[in-house]
Amino acid sequence: MSETSPPSPQAARPGLLWPALLSILGVAILCMLGSWQIARMSEKRVFIDRLAAQAAGAPAAMPATASWPSLDPAALDLTRVSASGRFIDGPFAGVRTTIAAGERGTRQLAGFGRWIFQGFRLDDGGVILVNRGFVPEGRLGEIKPASGPATVTGFLRAAEGRGSFTPADLPANREFYTRDPAAIAASLGIGAAAPFYLEAERQGDGLTPPAGVDAKELIARIPDNHLSYALTWFGLALTLIGVFAAFAWQGRRKG
Repeated sequence: MSETSPPSPQAARPGLLWPALLSILGVAILCMLGSWQIARMSEKRVFIDRLAAQAAGAPAAMPATASWPSLDPAALDLTRVSASGRFIDGPFAGVRTTIAAGERGTRQLAGFGRWIFQGFRLDDGGVILVNRGFVPEGRLGEIKPASGPATVTGFLRAAEGRGSFTPADLPANREFYTRDPAAIAASLGIGAAAPFYLEAERQGDGLTPPAGVDAKELIARIPDNHLSYALTWFGLALTLIGVFAAFAWQGRRKG
């Protein structure tokens, strides 16, 4: 009867080639994700600085109606402008929303309510929807349509996308769950409107509905979590390096 020879140390040692290659690939991907978040953080801070500078200076002129087809609403988003014209007589529409309470010492309406949207005809003939501001649900009955000539200072905003769980709009009731200028304009019967809308800047104490947006609060609500995300990705890369090092060290001990 032949004796079975014990396995050689080389045969018993787990192979490191594939674990090493997979670890290198994983670390590279995680570092790429971390670097992307750092780049996004820089872009976001440039964007926030632009908003702060706009809020501190004079608003830009409203883009001419003839230029709208060539404009990119996403690139215009949160550009501070001043628009002259008159509110279109007729009803307004409401977009349901919830506003979180501000920090201690801030003066703002909060809770469940609606953004109030109404048509506005510019001096050059174009029509844009104006988000006049937030109204708590319990005070909706106090709000009447605006009328007559006005100059509205505020921020141009791109249309809001619809999420997977966004409820269906009720255009017959002029009740919406997304800020979609085309759909809202159709429900108000005002015809073609700008592919973006104008979010009115806050006037007064901020406690009288409809309360427009305050530039400082608007900036404060912009999420800037990219550094923490980057640290998470880099931390996972270091963890993966540590796991591979422990695996290789155990393999050497067994060998």
